[in-house]
Amino acid sequence: MKEIEELFLPDNVRYAETHEWARDDDGNVTVGINDYAQDQLGDIVFVELPEVGATLDKGEEFGTLESVKAVSEIYMPVSGEITAINEALEEAPELVNQEPYNRGWIIEVKPDDPDEINTLMDNNEYIETLKGDE
Repeated sequence: MKEIEELFLPDNVRYAETHEWARDDDGNVTVGINDYAQDQLGDIVFVELPEVGATLDKGEEFGTLESVKAVSEIYMPVSGEITAINEALEEAPELVNQEPYNRGWIIEVKPDDPDEINTLMDNNEYIETLKGDE
């Protein structure tokens, strides 16, 4: 497993305590799991995706990731309607491990409140949270 210093935690996304990332993409929010989460899970072999059109609140479970180690829930970092899912993950769930912030994104959300993303942590705050978990 990676040391905290080895993690790739870009500064153009926000982070939830439950290890999801959220990026504002022209009013929609793209969501995935971050480098720490994919590293902890190990090789991801299956992604359970939600239905497009589902409306969920921040903190609600929207899917699961199955790895060789465990099954882990994924939670909404912001409230809103799911407008897209990454269908490529059905055939290639390993994209979450390989490119968690690009081709490994999981869902796109039309947020109920566009400012809610600002309640999530920036990368420095998230790193401090991880250091507290050591």
